[in-house]
Amino acid sequence: MLGMMFNDMECKEFGYVLRKELDEMLFDLSDKRLDQNMRESISKRYQTIFQMYARVAPSKELSKYVRDKRHSGER
Repeated sequence: MLGMMFNDMECKEFGYVLRKELDEMLFDLSDKRLDQNMRESISKRYQTIFQMYARVAPSKELSKYVRDKRHSGER
């Protein structure tokens, strides 16, 4: 396990970068042209990025990025 220390400004920037990445992956998951293998890869990566974001985000913001597993990530 690695540890990192961020000041407040860096923490906000890190959260912003993670949010943008989550948004991009949600957009990709909604693309019907992607095959199932690609969707699974994006979904696994989404989980990792989401867990990172959960460490710096308030719960109200975090709820925007929770995925419904029954619908394969489609929002």
